[in-house]
Amino acid sequence: MRRRAVVLAGLPAALGLAAAEPPPWVVIRDASTIEMTVRALGGSHHGRFEDWRGDIAFDPEAPGRTRATVVVQTASLRMRTAALTGRATGPAMLDAARHPVIRFELRSLDPLGGDRYSAHADITMKGRTRPVTFPLDLRVTGDRAHLTGAFTLDRTDFGIGTTGAWNRLVGRDVTVRVALQARRL
Repeated sequence: MRRRAVVLAGLPAALGLAAAEPPPWVVIRDASTIEMTVRALGGSHHGRFEDWRGDIAFDPEAPGRTRATVVVQTASLRMRTAALTGRATGPAMLDAARHPVIRFELRSLDPLGGDRYSAHADITMKGRTRPVTFPLDLRVTGDRAHLTGAFTLDRTDFGIGTTGAWNRLVGRDVTVRVALQARRL
């Protein structure tokens, strides 16, 4: 019985009836942001990544098949001052010279009701990949989509700021906020 189920499961693909890929969307960069916040030295410090690109395949009728890749240039982080930016992108923290990209791979979206979804993704920084699951809002109107979401990472899971004085002076939790607008191609 099990063999028959495996054969039948593969039949649609063998007949060329495999499910179509979700349609591609293009990110509207001027209307989109990727930002981060971390506590350090007694206050909250905010930054924004200025150089990144995203590829999205999304079908509102089948959100579980959604795929997205966002590649962020690590050195593009901008914080309130040049000194903070330099420390954040320097060797003790993000080490942008040796690890020039941060990669976000969305594997799927699970509907939670209305415009709410649970996103399942992998994030790679400094050669380490970790899974993350987080809630997001996604509104689709015609050929336009607007997504907002946030997740918190433990910077030490990625080997960020784990040695020296910075490990004690910078909070472990880093909150990443994403606001994306996209257009269906």
